Amino acid sequence: MTHLDALPNDRFVLQGHGAAGDQNAQIYGRDGRRRRSFVMGRVVEYLMADRRHRVWSAYFDEGVYSDPISADGLVRWDSGGNHQWVYRPPEGIEYIDTVYAFNVDDGVAWANYYPTFPLLEARTNGEIRLRKSPVVASAGMAVHGEQVIMLGGCRQPDRLHRCRMTEHEALLVEEACLTLPNGAPLRGYARPVGRGRHLYLRGASPRQWYVMGV
Repeated sequence: MTHLDALPNDRFVLQGHGAAGDQNAQIYGRDGRRRRSFVMGRVVEYLMADRRHRVWSAYFDEGVYSDPISADGLVRWDSGGNHQWVYRPPEGIEYIDTVYAFNVDDGVAWANYYPTFPLLEARTNGEIRLRKSPVVASAGMAVHGEQVIMLGGCRQPDRLHRCRMTEHEALLVEEACLTLPNGAPLRGYARPVGRGRHLYLRGASPRQWYVMGV
């Protein structure tokens, strides 16, 4: 699988499949010339950048259990490809096996991960907070203030769960069934993209995206 995202100053980062140790991530300038290559680990599930020159990579279990960079499950880089931070759960909390849902905003990343599916808040100032979540294996999320909307999970891919966050948990407030704008059922979608308060969905057509927000 190949991942691509935009960086500030008209640059972009590209990550592709590679063997362990390969320089499988590249940063390109606005002229299309490669500026740097670096090792990002194996089996990247999500690659997302923010507007403050930070890049986040989240991993699938095949990478977590086979590659030293992927092993922490969630890693942050600067926009030059330099390793900045890795996730270390508090004592007594399960490590990341696979990140199921991911959201990146300026200065913070949110994740819902296997095996216990907490709602992880990781801030670039080093603050980490874990909240108990009512949703198991969500597919995507949108976050704004104390509100979080999770899509899917609990084997219901079209179900929306609106929650209010407290210090220690996300409390379920309302559930609804997400449909297409014309009211048609949401039968399938590509992996959602969470950007702060917005959640982007792509259906059968690669040229057609839908967006919802908190």
